[in-house]
Amino acid sequence: MEFSVHIPFVELLGFELQTFEGGEAQIAFAPRPEHENSFNVVHGGASMTLLDVVMAHAARSVEPAMGCVTIEMKTSFMRAAKGPLLAKGKLLHRTATMAFTEGSIFDASGKLCAHATGTFKFVPRLPVGKTTQGLNTIQTD
Repeated sequence: MEFSVHIPFVELLGFELQTFEGGEAQIAFAPRPEHENSFNVVHGGASMTLLDVVMAHAARSVEPAMGCVTIEMKTSFMRAAKGPLLAKGKLLHRTATMAFTEGSIFDASGKLCAHATGTFKFVPRLPVGKTTQGLNTIQTD
């Protein structure tokens, strides 16, 4: 199954969308050595990206024409993730503009490696490079 939106970072990681419907999403991830940390297990950043993407897709599965941006995410790591992984996302509740989700990562033996909850905002999809308002330049120094 193809992702309905072009996300270069997701393509770089090699995520494979398996389910995208009815408030649920599943994504397979076959980590490569460059996705590992110094302990030779999947880097937490790769796992968090997988959780973020699967939860956003669970939210978008009920509103595929809309975009979805992450507002907040909480992640708990239960065990080191190795080998082929499967992420499952579920839409728990939605309002007109917000989605409340959860996601889990399982290893090949079905053991839970990580769990997250996330809040996402539905936004209109715009053509690449277009904005609805001018960008403000602020100083952060």
